[in-house]
Amino acid sequence: MTPSPPPAWTRRVVDCFFGLWLLKAVGTTAFMVLFFHAYFWVLKNPSTEAFELPLMAPDHWVPFTPTAIYAYGWLWVYVSVAPGLVSGFRSLLRYGAWVALMCALCLAIFWLWPTRTPVFDIPWSAYPQLAFLKGIDASSNACPSLHVAAAVHAACWLHWRLQALGAPRWTRWASALQCLAIVWSTMAIRQHVFIDVACGAAVGLLFGWLSIRSERRTTVARAVTANAASPAAR
Repeated sequence: MTPSPPPAWTRRVVDCFFGLWLLKAVGTTAFMVLFFHAYFWVLKNPSTEAFELPLMAPDHWVPFTPTAIYAYGWLWVYVSVAPGLVSGFRSLLRYGAWVALMCALCLAIFWLWPTRTPVFDIPWSAYPQLAFLKGIDASSNACPSLHVAAAVHAACWLHWRLQALGAPRWTRWASALQCLAIVWSTMAIRQHVFIDVACGAAVGLLFGWLSIRSERRTTVARAVTANAASPAAR
């Protein structure tokens, strides 16, 4: 019995993901290296003393969950998938520019108005992985949560691109659930508080909306120009 061919949407997603794969791999890696250099410089050189953020009711609703560190770390895989589904060299450059602008805004806020999370009564030494995270990423650079902003921005693009590529609805739900898990993890491991998360989500939604709207307009303008230049349009 001849096996049935994979669905058309699967082929489109795979072709898109592996198109310009070297540029995507090198570009994503280089971007992360540059970002972390800037992030830790701001972390170590704040313009003034950091303001401690208050706890709110939602902070008490989310229990401390050490295993959430795995969802927290999944961000770096999740945000790498989004540019993988961007097709075209110029579209990829525009995507990177919007992400860079979002990161630059957050880093500027961290430097100009530094904030930090409260000191939690948790024996971090009992949780080696969390202790390692706390050791390299202090409680500063808190609001807005760039971790959350990056996850939400990637979720917006994954939703749009999966829909454009004809992927079934469950793929978009799977993406959204991963985003929610990452957002939840930032509070579950006490790396961020609710104010950070809310502000980070707002930043991610804003830049997701702006960048997708810009890309749609560019696509429409390019299509109009191509139609006007075609012989059939004359």
